Amino acid sequence: MNLRIAQLLVLLSVFAGCRGNKVEISGKLENPVQGTYIFLDELKANELVTVDSVILSDDGNFYFQRVVKHPSFYLLKINQNNFLTMLFEPGEKIKISALYDSLNYPLSITGSQGTESMIGYNRELRNTINKVRSLSEIYRASIDSPDLPEIINRLDSLAQDYLNEINTYTKGYIDENLSSLVSLIALYQQIAPGVYVLNPEEDFEYFIKVDSAMYYRYPEYDPVVSLHRQVLEMAARYDDEQGSSVDATPAMTAPEIALPDPQGDTIRLSSTRGSIVLLDFWAAWCPPCRKENPNLVEAYNLYNRKGFQIYQVSLDKSREAWLKGIRDDNLGRWIHVSDVKYWNSMVVPLYKINSIPYNLLLDEEGRVIATNLRGNALLVKLAEVFSQL
Repeated sequence: MNLRIAQLLVLLSVFAGCRGNKVEISGKLENPVQGTYIFLDELKANELVTVDSVILSDDGNFYFQRVVKHPSFYLLKINQNNFLTMLFEPGEKIKISALYDSLNYPLSITGSQGTESMIGYNRELRNTINKVRSLSEIYRASIDSPDLPEIINRLDSLAQDYLNEINTYTKGYIDENLSSLVSLIALYQQIAPGVYVLNPEEDFEYFIKVDSAMYYRYPEYDPVVSLHRQVLEMAARYDDEQGSSVDATPAMTAPEIALPDPQGDTIRLSSTRGSIVLLDFWAAWCPPCRKENPNLVEAYNLYNRKGFQIYQVSLDKSREAWLKGIRDDNLGRWIHVSDVKYWNSMVVPLYKINSIPYNLLLDEEGRVIATNLRGNALLVKLAEVFSQL
């Protein structure tokens, strides 16, 4: 092959890659204002950056194209109050129809599953916002009523019911969309300025859950990195307040687990009785879990001969990923089990697992000694336990 042909093939492969990553957005806005610009903004970690703009045609048509390497958030915008948040996937051809003054709720959209999903969520959110606003109208109409205190109490109760409903709906939406970046957007929705659907403190497990899923897939994407940084900071504050571990009631016996190992044989947690056991919940897709695994290897090497065992339960989605994680992290010397059902695993409700990594240290009778021992804290606790045997 001569040099000129080789160069041509390289160029063709580059152009083919660009075509595969290109996103096309076309649409029509009804009742447009002549000469108006429509903007395309890219969502970064802490800012919006305008990457393109076009003037609407007289009949409201517009067209953009953008090359994206991975799923990314963009805003289609007329102004600060009239915009549509979109999730672009490489190769999508998106068509939009909307009223000029209501981009937020388009009449129709095709070609973007992520954007359609977010629009569906926004409808539910808008219904809640409208119900809360109706309570304000009732309050204003009752301002001179002698029964105003009772009315306020009733309205407060209804408002809390509405907030609880959208909170529950949002959590379900995240659970159903953990493989998509739309779950990240759902974390930050508001009923009113400063009134968030999910509270980072009360609903912290959902921030951890989304972070675990997204940081594994898109570790270099700015909004994901920002969430990861936020979760680490929140976790650090919680650890400072609560301590690095929480001692469970010594009389509490860990619930039985019976799941298949990599060879398909069912291994019961109770089969480890007689050993000091670390019951560890993890997944190959979970970066904090993978970071913690070398600490488990060190602990096992130090204490296995003294009667220490690890019973590790995976929340992986596929057997292949699970086994690869075991091989890559050199975890093959202890017990591994999994039903490979991700967050639908039977152990999640059984142990009320909200995030991973999560572990419990058990005594010879299967009773809990301590929970969530990470890094040096595990080695310190094991040294204490074995010194008393």
